Amino acid sequence: MTDSALAPLVLTLMAMLLAALLARPLARLTRLPFAALLVLIGFVGSEVVVRSGGDTGLRAPLFHDLVFHVFLPVLIFESALNIDGRLLAKNLGAVLVLAIPILLASTLITGSLVYFGIAHPTGFPWIAALLTGALLSATDPVAAVSMARESGAPARLTTLLEGESLFNDATAIVLFGILLGLALHPAEAAGAGPAVLQFLLMFGGGALVGLLVGLVAVLFLRLPGDATIHGLVSIIAVYCSFILAETVLHVSGVMATLVLGLVVGRQMRAAEMETGRFLGRFWALSAFVANALLFLLMGVTITLEMFEYRWLAMLIGIGGVLVARAVGIFILTPAATRLTPDDPIDRPSQAVLFWGGQRGAVTLALALSLPTELDYWWTIQSIAFGVVVFTLFVQAPTIGLLLKRVRRAA
Repeated sequence: MTDSALAPLVLTLMAMLLAALLARPLARLTRLPFAALLVLIGFVGSEVVVRSGGDTGLRAPLFHDLVFHVFLPVLIFESALNIDGRLLAKNLGAVLVLAIPILLASTLITGSLVYFGIAHPTGFPWIAALLTGALLSATDPVAAVSMARESGAPARLTTLLEGESLFNDATAIVLFGILLGLALHPAEAAGAGPAVLQFLLMFGGGALVGLLVGLVAVLFLRLPGDATIHGLVSIIAVYCSFILAETVLHVSGVMATLVLGLVVGRQMRAAEMETGRFLGRFWALSAFVANALLFLLMGVTITLEMFEYRWLAMLIGIGGVLVARAVGIFILTPAATRLTPDDPIDRPSQAVLFWGGQRGAVTLALALSLPTELDYWWTIQSIAFGVVVFTLFVQAPTIGLLLKRVRRAA
């Protein structure tokens, strides 16, 4: 990238961060979800720049590396860092059922509904539908968790929401990566057996890398030093674990970062107060920047043509996601309940899990990372954006009403 191409990109990113800062108080005034306001700002800003003859410096080929190798590790690590490890361990059986078999079922159901709904096998084949199902199966319950905490919902409910999201993001990204490889290299497609083995190797291999890097990071975090040094250790650990897993060993970088976050989070809570507070604030800021830029990038990438030419595909995607989520939560959740018989997931909690399983940063990250050499990338991206818009402007604003009803029923 030349200096002349880099300058507009840097200026655009700085303008985006300034917009994010201004949007926070505006979101409180308008009572719109913060992410929804960011999407609107990104869309309006890009339209103004482009129609006035300007250049944002943003190009689709840049999105994959920026989103996948810079933003995703931050978002996954920060989520894992702050989850309550004891509650997660207590509910791990239920979380894993929600995050793995239910996600796989959701991918298949959503993909099937999208495939038959679009009904264009040549322009939108099965592999495109399954890719769509995989990226739409990654949940992002930020609004639901925030509202649940404000409304005094049980801690177990927020743990189920966060834990499911954390592990099913990893599952969805591993599955998406396998399907994307098949889409880009169809001649190398194998049977179901090798694909399942590849999934298990990537998932388990990533977890092992994260554990090993986490143990090394903990050794450094226990050495004498100020909070800044410990913060630097955490940065090195995050990107080393992700790159070592993803690029060198070809296993799941996301799973490596997730396990690293759990290991470092446990050490952080046991460390001195100054170090723990610093790491918490530092990674909260990093996650805020990554989230803000992702939703602003979505706004910049959205075009009116998407809604003009792909509105039906968007509606099919929204319907597919809701049907798949309903089947997963209301039919398959009893399997999770049997794994935690002393504390079953009751019907009101299932309702919150259904409506709170929203789509956000990870779905956006995967959609923005789609290679443009795929003929159907724009259709998949349009569907993903339509589903996220539904989340931001329908699900997120109404989850509070559902939580109030659940609290009154309790």
